[in-house]
Amino acid sequence: MPRDTFVRPNHDGRTPQEVFTETHKELVAQGREWMTKTTESCSVVAALIATVAFATSSTVPGGIDEKTGKPILENEPVFNLFAISSLVALSCSITALVFFLSILTSRYQAKDFATRLPRILLIGLTSMFISIVAILVSFCAGHSFVITDRMKSKTLPIYAATCLPVTFFALAQLPLYYDIVSSFFIEAPQRRHTRFPH
Repeated sequence: MPRDTFVRPNHDGRTPQEVFTETHKELVAQGREWMTKTTESCSVVAALIATVAFATSSTVPGGIDEKTGKPILENEPVFNLFAISSLVALSCSITALVFFLSILTSRYQAKDFATRLPRILLIGLTSMFISIVAILVSFCAGHSFVITDRMKSKTLPIYAATCLPVTFFALAQLPLYYDIVSSFFIEAPQRRHTRFPH
């Protein structure tokens, strides 16, 4: 519609924005309920990951050299992987938690469902997925210091198996990801141009 018609009232004296808000009250209530439940569940997961990631990042595998104050295993390549992945897990889980809390404290107005809430949910879910993967990588890297060299080749399939639930969870969430991302690029409702013969 032309933008100059947005402020024009109808025969009842109501603007298009008022009519839209009135006719979509039920949809906004349903969206608020779904968004609240989803965000509360994800907030619990993000908080658990942040707790585990903080404990993991503050625990150095192999201990610290008392003379130098540096980690004993700092020259091991796996140690760098452990340190980076635990930091990523902690940062992303806290980021996800902050974005989920911002959704929970939102006013849930009709205009918020257009771009603001989907964008925040997308960032929060992405951060949570990254933190889940990072905490698994951190666990596998830290666990590799515990087992002997002879057993490392046998534990690789177990490490791969621990990633399967995350993969299944990510695949299950792909339709939601697609809907959120497509809402930014696809105009709704779609305009249909019909040409009639003269």
